[in-house]
Amino acid sequence: MKTNILRRNKMTSQLRKIGLIASILSVLGSLYIYFISEDKQLGIFVGLWAPTLILLASEIENWMENK
Repeated sequence: MKTNILRRNKMTSQLRKIGLIASILSVLGSLYIYFISEDKQLGIFVGLWAPTLILLASEIENWMENK
């Protein structure tokens, strides 16, 4: 029982890190697209993924805790 809780905590911690890294990459990618490739609409679109990725990681984490 205790090992399951520890394993679940480790997975949620890793999931939180993956969500944060994915959102940072989304912001960096959107800045690159916006300024370097000069496709402003695509840059804005990719930048909007960052909060979605953080929310998705949080919701999956909540789902795993309540499982």
